[in-house]
Amino acid sequence: MKNVNRRSVLGGVLAVTAGSATGWPSTAAAADSPAAPTGDSPAAPAGGVEPHPAPRPVAPVNQEIAAAHAATYRTLPEVVVGVDVEDLMKIHTAADADALRPQLVAQVWKDTGVLPTGLPTVQRDVGIPPELPAFTGVRRCDKLDVAMEFGYVSTVFLLEPAHSTHRRVAFYHNGHGEGPETMQPVTQALLDRGYTVLLFAMPFYHWNPKTLQDPNDPTVQLQPSHNDLPQWASDNYSPLALFLTPLAVATNYVQAVYHPSSVQMIGLSGGGWATTVYPALDTRITRSYPTAGSLPFFVRPGSPKPSPTRGDWEQRLDMQPGFYELADFPDFYALASVGRNRRQMQILNRFDDCCFNGVGHRSYEAAVRQRIAVIGTDAVSNESNGHWELLEDATHQLHAISPYALSVILWDLDVHCAHLP
Repeated sequence: MKNVNRRSVLGGVLAVTAGSATGWPSTAAAADSPAAPTGDSPAAPAGGVEPHPAPRPVAPVNQEIAAAHAATYRTLPEVVVGVDVEDLMKIHTAADADALRPQLVAQVWKDTGVLPTGLPTVQRDVGIPPELPAFTGVRRCDKLDVAMEFGYVSTVFLLEPAHSTHRRVAFYHNGHGEGPETMQPVTQALLDRGYTVLLFAMPFYHWNPKTLQDPNDPTVQLQPSHNDLPQWASDNYSPLALFLTPLAVATNYVQAVYHPSSVQMIGLSGGGWATTVYPALDTRITRSYPTAGSLPFFVRPGSPKPSPTRGDWEQRLDMQPGFYELADFPDFYALASVGRNRRQMQILNRFDDCCFNGVGHRSYEAAVRQRIAVIGTDAVSNESNGHWELLEDATHQLHAISPYALSVILWDLDVHCAHLP
């Protein structure tokens, strides 16, 4: 089979999504893009680099939306003025990253101190369940069940594309209040490009169980929210494991069964938090695109709506002092980015109607990007082993991955990273 240049499939979708970036079509433009390439497509140039690669999509600020928002959505908040972000970060070298990562892992999996090594229980070819959107181009849907403490079983759905010419795998993680339909545009675009896609939901949301065993009486089932989880915490157990163990076990499975060349991760809201934190703990995640999922703690009081943006239990310093006193989010961004072929693009919606909005991120963007570039540069070869950047999306006012943001993600994966595994 010939090598296939994944860039060639993007011409239609990039033109559509970039051209309609300030609008919000009823269905994502990517869903109408060309199907995944076939073995009859022209071979890619040597090294996967075209003489004239497609440019990165760009989109202007939606002026109508901007005019409807106060000045706080375009000016730096006072709380960030004077903060030395470089001094805030604890990671200065690759060795610092290697030392910090296992400390964070030990805070999540207190009983073992290492990433889980188990595998899920697998039901093959279950069909597209009613909890999911009606995806097309799916050869098979498998159900992966991950058993955890207190009788909780989290489910991950694995979708194999009908056609694929590469060995890339992608994770998509939804958040708290978003409906399952919000995962459709991104997932369908990835399937169309031949990615095997795994779908994750947060504990107690979507298809996952709504109950958890009482920590004092396993015969009793309780129905907690995320903010109720401290009653399950102990010296030997962190409820953070409920959020992150399914990702670890699913990664074990795809590594054992699919032997992927790379694993990408995309997430929205609470799933954006997971897409920030989990790649920081597990270097097997190659590229990550967290959307509307986090801000450093010093920036959060300056978010215009709501103010302050605190996040749920799993996202809060006051609820997780052992975890977040080891690392603030700039260090999580670094941990998720440093390493061979690794990169992260944080996506924040300036006019997001939920959270992590405004322009406070401009206070740390340049410093974090520079720090990660320095850490990731090999002193001998001068090659870059790690990259981080931030995309500010001002094309809409929803708590979502917009068509414009999706077009940039696809461009980054299939054009900018075309020559990478």
